Amino acid sequence: MDSDGYSDGMSSIRPWRDIIRRKSRQIMVGNVPVGGDAPVTVQTMTNTLTSDPKATIDQIRWCEEAGVDIVRVSCPDVESTAALKQIVRAARVPIVADIHFHYKRGLEAADAGAACLRINPGNIGSSERVKEVVNAAKANGCAIRIGVNAGSLEKDLLEKYGEPCPEALVESALDHIKLLQDHDFHEYKVAVKASDHFLAVAAYQQLAEAVDCPLHLGITEAGGLIAGTVKSAIGIGSLLWFGIGDTIRVSLSAEPEEEVRVGFEILKALGIRTRGVRVVSCPSCARQGFDVIRTVQALEERLQHIQTPMSLSVLGCVVNGPGEARETDIGLTGGGNGKHMVYLSGVTDHHVQDEDMIGHIVKLVEAKAAEIEAGTSVSMDTLHGKAA
Repeated sequence: MDSDGYSDGMSSIRPWRDIIRRKSRQIMVGNVPVGGDAPVTVQTMTNTLTSDPKATIDQIRWCEEAGVDIVRVSCPDVESTAALKQIVRAARVPIVADIHFHYKRGLEAADAGAACLRINPGNIGSSERVKEVVNAAKANGCAIRIGVNAGSLEKDLLEKYGEPCPEALVESALDHIKLLQDHDFHEYKVAVKASDHFLAVAAYQQLAEAVDCPLHLGITEAGGLIAGTVKSAIGIGSLLWFGIGDTIRVSLSAEPEEEVRVGFEILKALGIRTRGVRVVSCPSCARQGFDVIRTVQALEERLQHIQTPMSLSVLGCVVNGPGEARETDIGLTGGGNGKHMVYLSGVTDHHVQDEDMIGHIVKLVEAKAAEIEAGTSVSMDTLHGKAA
């Protein structure tokens, strides 16, 4: 069973796959727990103008459909914080307000219903201003995320260390933490991000040993969809494998819902959380009985609405097809003359023709998902405090 209470298709967690998770204290971001024994959550950030509530709400809705747990929106001006109340009211997930420099935006965002404020306490002015933001957070039940970034380290730390390095990121984080603790505020999580995944991993490892708060993982400015996914999978995946990390954001030059999908794929690959269909497919070769690449693309597109964790194998020929099918809920193996074998629960069941194949597999997956849900008492909605 994974941390959401689901089994990962027909597979089970073997001892050599176990991840021993770092013990962190738990905070609440709205109604979503972060840290402790709570599921690792997936976040993203909108790229619309927050001052345009309709566009922002539409984008949040697409992310919700992709399974997002928490959404961050930028609040650079008063027009954005003015629109935030409407956005928070419409969202089904907690909203984090991204605040830079101006402490008043933090006060406004807290009053508008943000579940969390993303700030660097040292950037928003005097101790008195930090105290005002902390008081607003306390009064409104807001958490705070301290966001340290290698690209915006304090000048004194750059002078001290000569360049961004793990020690500089961690010292910055500890300095910011102290500013909150000095005002008796403890509902915070911390990120020490860098575009260099080696730097980020080293910084998170050091920070994990120094604090007990939840850690927000990310490789910032990771790049486009493909390059950024690879970097994020290496960086975030390594940390999660070490047991470090309580919530993640995959930072891509791509639409926010793509960040959500990649985030879940990273968690899925590690067996930490499962959501939707886990596809096992071959790279294809001259032995294939059908166009594997196009078939997988079509199935992934048409199965995005499936949230129930389950497994599907799609292999072009009988070399590895039957073996993989035995380990998945539904299997498809290419045969001759446009006639392909379908496996259900690892057992040979029936054949399907080329022209019916994709639609037929979609119907089988939908039926299997309904079957699993009918016998499952825990759903993804549990994470958001909704009825199962």
